[in-house]
Amino acid sequence: MIPPGETIGILGGGQLGRMLAMAAAQLGYRAHVYAPEADSIAAEVCGDFTCAGWYDGEALAKFAKACAVVTYEFENVPVPPLAALGATAVLPGPNALEIAQDRVSEKRFAEKLGGCPAKWAQVDGPGDLDVALAAVGTPGILKTRRDGYDGKGQWRIASDDEAKALELPSKPLVYEALVDFACEFSVIVVRGADGDVRFWDSAQNVHKGGILAHSAVPASALVLAQLGEARDLAAKAAAALDYVGVLTLEFFATAQGPVFNEMAPRVHNSGHWTIEGAVTSQFENHIRAICGLPLGDTALAAKRVEMRNVIGGDDTGWAAEDWAAILGDPANHLHLYGKAAVRPGRKMGHVTRLTLS
Repeated sequence: MIPPGETIGILGGGQLGRMLAMAAAQLGYRAHVYAPEADSIAAEVCGDFTCAGWYDGEALAKFAKACAVVTYEFENVPVPPLAALGATAVLPGPNALEIAQDRVSEKRFAEKLGGCPAKWAQVDGPGDLDVALAAVGTPGILKTRRDGYDGKGQWRIASDDEAKALELPSKPLVYEALVDFACEFSVIVVRGADGDVRFWDSAQNVHKGGILAHSAVPASALVLAQLGEARDLAAKAAAALDYVGVLTLEFFATAQGPVFNEMAPRVHNSGHWTIEGAVTSQFENHIRAICGLPLGDTALAAKRVEMRNVIGGDDTGWAAEDWAAILGDPANHLHLYGKAAVRPGRKMGHVTRLTLS
C-alpha cells in the first residue's frame, strides 16, 4: 500500500489528469503531472509539473524518482519511452496501452476473449482498401489504426465510388462495417491490486460528430439486457491484462447483442457522472486501486443521473452568462476545466444532473 503523503505521477495534462489529481488530493496524496504541453490544466491543481517531451529519457527518469507510482490519463502516451521510468510502478501496466493504441490489436484482443466487434479488415496500403470493401461491404468506416479519438482520423464510406475518391493518408488503417445499433453504452470497471473487481452502472451514451455529448444512468431495458455479456468481456479483459485501475469498454447495443467498439485503459468521459452520482467516483477508485487501497462502493447515489458535455461550438446555446442559472438549480453540478481557448469540438466542461426521487 502506498501511504497518503506520497506523490502520484500522472502522464498527460488534460481534464482527466486534473480530475485524477483532485481525487488524489482528497485522499491525502500529492500529484505530479508530466506533459509536453506547457498549458496543462491538470498542472494547475498539482503540486509539481514537469513539462518535457515523451522521448526525453532524462526528464522521465527524474520524474519517476519523485513518484511512488505513475499512472496515465490518456491512451496515446508512447510506450517505448516508459522504460526510462525504471523501477517505479506504472499502473495500469503498459501492456494495456500497447493494445488500446492499435485498433487491430484491440479487436483481436476482444475477439480472443470472446467479444464481438463489427466485421473488419486491415488496410495497410491503397490496394488493401478494395480487398477490405469486398470482404466487409458498404457502408463502413475507415479509421486510422493509431491516434484517432473523438471522431478524428475517420472517414465514412457509403459506396465503392466514394472509396475511390478518397485520398488516403500514408499510415496503417482499418475498415469496419457500419453497425446497425439501437444505442451506445459503456462498461466501466475498476480492478484493485488484490484482484477485486467492481462495476459502475453502465451509462447510455449519445455522440454527436464522434464526440460524447450526453450520458445517462440507469440505461434503457435493451442495454440492461445486454449488460451481463458486456461486463463479462470487461472482466475478462481486466484479468487478462492483470489490470490495476479503471478500464472502460464501449459497446453498441444491437438486435444481435452487444458489439464491442473500443477499449480505453483509463478513466472515461462517460464516467464523469460518478463524481456526484456514485458513492465512489471513477477517479477516486482509480487512485485507490493504484495505491493498493480497498475499492469504494460504486452504487448509484441518486435515482437517475445525467451528464452533458460542454463542447466548444456545439448547439447547447450555453454562454458564460448561463452558468449562474445552471448553478442556481441544486440538481445541477457544474465542472469547468479551465481551458482558456474555446474551439469547435473541444471539451470545455460538463454538467451532471441528479434526480434524487
